[in-house]
Amino acid sequence: MPLKNGSYKGPNWATRRSLLEMLKTRGELSSQQMAEELGVSSMAIRQHMQELESVGDVSSEDRAQGKGRPTKFWFLTTKAQRHFPDRHRDLILDLLGNVKSVLGEEALDKLLDERAEEQMSQYGKRLAGAGSLEEKVGCLAKARSEEGYMAEATQSEDGVFELVENHCPICAAADACKGLCARELSVFENVLGPGCKVERVEHMLSGARRCAYRIEKSK
Repeated sequence: MPLKNGSYKGPNWATRRSLLEMLKTRGELSSQQMAEELGVSSMAIRQHMQELESVGDVSSEDRAQGKGRPTKFWFLTTKAQRHFPDRHRDLILDLLGNVKSVLGEEALDKLLDERAEEQMSQYGKRLAGAGSLEEKVGCLAKARSEEGYMAEATQSEDGVFELVENHCPICAAADACKGLCARELSVFENVLGPGCKVERVEHMLSGARRCAYRIEKSK
């Protein structure tokens, strides 16, 4: 059973936490896919998923795949987000609200600009030793993961990179203050260097499961 802090107790806690993280980073999966990933039986996975479903962390959908019985695919519910921390949620929301109400919109914009400058400085230091765009994107993904974004970098056959963030540790603040997300593209483009184009192609605040950025050299 889950505890208030999002963890699980009992002998199965590690497996169930792994299943939650798998669905968080990979999206909808069948019991067979998860079983192969963890090296256990499909029956064992189904038992775990039924327990997670009973407390509202996952839901499922049957889908036809050719002949035979439909396959059940599992996915996280909104309630499951409690297992993935939203850093200092209430404090950040209060501070943003106070800045805007007491000091005004202009002061809030200045605060967000200063935060973006600080991010560029910190990321710039992390990427200082990276030469190629591939190395830079990889370093940026690592830095973002350390901040709680569960980020990963991939490259397609045509040389285009994708930075994927499977979690947003400041999602509530970003929802309340759209300026936080608005400045991310400029931060990424700045630290990745001139001649680099960054485009957000998936966005959690628009209903997507994750945030994803398409990164390529400008033509």
